[in-house]
Amino acid sequence: MPTDSSGRLDSPTPRVLDVRDMPKPRRHPAIFEFYRALAVDESFTLINDHEPRHLRGEFETDHPGGHEWENLGGTAGDWRVRITKRAQAALPRVLVNTRDLPDDAPAGAIWSIAPQQRDLDSNIISLPPGDSIGTHSGPDLDVLIHLLSGSGILATELGDVELTAGDLVYLPRQSLRGFTAGPEGLRYLTVHRRREAVVLNPVRR
Repeated sequence: MPTDSSGRLDSPTPRVLDVRDMPKPRRHPAIFEFYRALAVDESFTLINDHEPRHLRGEFETDHPGGHEWENLGGTAGDWRVRITKRAQAALPRVLVNTRDLPDDAPAGAIWSIAPQQRDLDSNIISLPPGDSIGTHSGPDLDVLIHLLSGSGILATELGDVELTAGDLVYLPRQSLRGFTAGPEGLRYLTVHRRREAVVLNPVRR
């Protein structure tokens, strides 16, 4: 730690990030970049023009248990929060217990991975009995699927593949695929490299 001319230890210079003059779309990325540059147990004071409740939710989603958030209060136009980094990286944690998801969920994505700072995308897709996702060409990335429950049919370019709970399915990039749920419905987890979301609408037969 630096010393002054008398040899006494200087206190560290407080870290401050004032985002009030930044365009709003740049604020949260700048705050997280500033946070990632901290050493463990370092803090900074954020100055904002409003209470950053949405930002706090993002920290709880991306860094639960790995940071401290101290609301210092303020007034409209000058609100301050002290954020402390307690872990070098985001902590491993349980995201969801699939047994807790409702059995009568509507067709489509019933769970999606939430952290913003990630390299992967993941969803849980639910299809009620008889529902389907029409045959289509997949995106330019590989997808891994785990059948959580139910049964169904995977349509491919050269025929159908029967699916049962526990199956681990590989969908090569750009391959033709489609899904039809069996009499018990079909529920599966998808994992793939992060990309822009593609919405697939189940079609009832």
